Amino acid sequence: MNIQETIDFQLRSTLFAMRRMYNLLAAENGITQGIGYALVNIGKEGIPSTKIAPLMGMTASSLSRLLKKMEDDGLVYRAADKIDKRVTLIFLTKKGIDLKKQVEEVVLDFNLRLMKKLNKKDLAGFVKVNELIRDQVCEDVEAFHDRN
Repeated sequence: MNIQETIDFQLRSTLFAMRRMYNLLAAENGITQGIGYALVNIGKEGIPSTKIAPLMGMTASSLSRLLKKMEDDGLVYRAADKIDKRVTLIFLTKKGIDLKKQVEEVVLDFNLRLMKKLNKKDLAGFVKVNELIRDQVCEDVEAFHDRN
């Protein structure tokens, strides 16, 4: 099998192409794709900072730097959880909420254009294949941890 025929290659090349596109679009708003992704993952009720890193596939230290930049730029603020004071929640500021809406519009617009090129059967197949890939990855990661 040629490496370009592997699922890994197809996923990675598509992901990198999408990241390039989203970074170009994000730059128009003075942000990065990472900041945009963080914005869409922070809801009105806030989110514990420890929950954002796994959603974004980031290390805690990388997330800490990203949140610091977002805080410095006036996009987010931190507050102690009202129930568990040990937990720090991340909330969007007004500026962050406005920017989140712009980011969501860009993502939805791209997806609407893409959906026009897909039929329901193709989309269902795509979702199924992605679920199978995630399941296999989880199995392999679990097996790795069991060995170590």
